[in-house]
Formats: sequence, C-alpha cells, structure tokens
Amino acid sequence: MSAKGKERLSAATEDGDQHDDDDDLPFLSSRALEALREFLSEQQGSEREEKEDGDGGSEEVRLLAEDWRLSQFWYDRETAATVAEEIRGLCASTSSAVACVACPTIYVYLKKIDPTMPVQLLEYDKRFEQYGSDFTFYDYNQPEELPSALKHAYKVVVADPPYLSKGCLEKVAQTISFLAHPKEPYILLLTGEVQQKRAAELLNVHPCGFRPQHSNKLGNEFRLYTNYDPAERLGGWEQSTYSYVSMLTL
Repeated sequence: MSAKGKERLSAATEDGDQHDDDDDLPFLSSRALEALREFLSEQQGSEREEKEDGDGGSEEVRLLAEDWRLSQFWYDRETAATVAEEIRGLCASTSSAVACVACPTIYVYLKKIDPTMPVQLLEYDKRFEQYGSDFTFYDYNQPEELPSALKHAYKVVVADPPYLSKGCLEKVAQTISFLAHPKEPYILLLTGEVQQKRAAELLNVHPCGFRPQHSNKLGNEFRLYTNYDPAERLGGWEQSTYSYVSMLTL
C-alpha cells in the first residue's frame, strides 16, 4: 500500500538521485524538496489531529502514529468502528476469540467496544508489544512461523495485508489458513479492489457494499471482503457476488 504523499516523495527522490554528482554530495531536486515539505506537513497535521483526538473525549480512539516505512495507514473512525461491530457480533455468535492480522486499528476499536474481548494482534511493528499477551510478532514473509497454540484456534479472522502485491496476499492467506478453525470460520479481508479476483481464488471471499476509508486518503480503492454473506450488514455482498457464488454451486 502506498499513500499519494509517499508515492510523490518516492518518485521525487528517485528524480533527485538521477542528478548525483561525482562528489556523492547529498542532493535533492526542487521537485524532491517540494514533495518532502508536503510529506512533512501531512505528518505534522496527522500528529495534531491525533493529539486533538486524544483530548477530545471518549468518542475518539487514540492510536500510535503511522509509520509509512512499514506501509501503515490507519482506517478512519467510521471504517474501524463498523468492522469492529461486525466482528463483535460474530464473536458473540461463535464464542470465539478473534485474530487480527496486521490490522492494529481494528484491534484498538475492538478493545474500545469491549475491553474483555479476547483478541490477538499479529503485527510486525514491535511498538505494539505494549499490548502484552495480546501481541504476537508477525512477519508475513514467514506466514506460519507462529506459536503452535494459535493454529486453527480462531473462528473469526480479520486481515489487512500490508502490501498490494500477489506475493503478500498469498502469504497472508497462508497465515489466515493457519489461524482459522477448520470448521466454517468467518474471514474478513481488507485490501485493494485490484485484489478481488485473487482474494476469491485464495480465500473464497467476496466484496461487500461497505467501502473502507483511511484517515490519510490512499490512491488505491479498498474493499472489505468476507467469506460469508453478511445479509443487510456491511452493505451486503455486491450483486455480482451472488451471481458468482451461484455459478460455483451449480
């Protein structure tokens, strides 16, 4: 995943690199400097909003600052709260804990809704070790290098792959299969619209009408996919999904 600001900064930096001189002195082109200023301005604005949110009362949830180097882009309040409410209902109906794979925003909102809810956060960023036993270090490049106690332990799994690449989704899908209970688990996947076909092939998940949004707007359209029909919730499955599923069952 890459935010527009990050894309501009990356592209501009590459442009600056093309002008390196023989003395190897640090050099940024005017384009790179402009992109850097814009990026830093966005970061400062995000930090101000986070501080205001923290002082704004019980309706806001405080999150750690995003680290774009780890492809971290938090979901906005409506998205996180909507997905968390859906998961709470699933957990209540299954009496199951939930596994959150690389989606700390959802973890935090679940804990806001119900601090006693059993939730395991699998995350690469060790800043989240502050959550104690709820935290498990996770590197998607080693999709099944996880404690054996987590294997097939969850009837509800929500995942947000950090990158919009085929390889990343395939490895996260392996992790989901490792975590998910073998009998009718509920799977929720948050990823780009470009992954729709591949997600269906790997996890049998399909897009809902509800459209996830990030606090810092991304250039890529994101979707929420599920392996179950949410009926009236989450905007339901899209109509094309029903046709696709019907074809599979013929």
